Amino acid sequence: MADPVADADFLLALLNSTPVVDGVPTDDLADPGRARAWLASLGGLGTEAELRQVRKVRDALQAVVRGTEPPEVLASALHGVARVPALAGGRVSWRLKVAPDRELAVRAVLAWDALARNSPGRLRPCANDECQLFLIDRSKAGTARWCSMAVCGNRMKARRHYERARNT
Repeated sequence: MADPVADADFLLALLNSTPVVDGVPTDDLADPGRARAWLASLGGLGTEAELRQVRKVRDALQAVVRGTEPPEVLASALHGVARVPALAGGRVSWRLKVAPDRELAVRAVLAWDALARNSPGRLRPCANDECQLFLIDRSKAGTARWCSMAVCGNRMKARRHYERARNT
């Protein structure tokens, strides 16, 4: 059975694999060797086909979370996927029935869906327009705005303070 916290952490890591570094957009999955090693560390196969699937799903998920594409763009990633029940130790568990090179991409879509259902609005882009990262708001009030309070939050607050001081 899937671990929802681990899958949410995987989803967030995948979404955040295109950071802006020193003002330049980057892609952590651009280097095929490093990207395939990362996928293998997550239980994937580390194949080129898997990497293509994961990149495609990442790009679609980023657009969906940003609101620039409807969730229906994810449908192709789920084509032909099934969940198969198994009884073990007196409990029902579920496993994915999907081609092995598609499993991580499907896990990302399922993690997105679980977050959207169980914690609506908690997965969102960072409020800093210069940042390309995402966050899962785990705060009690649900008011987190930045991917990192130490980085983006501090920058945005300092910027607002500077504007207020300059206008007075």
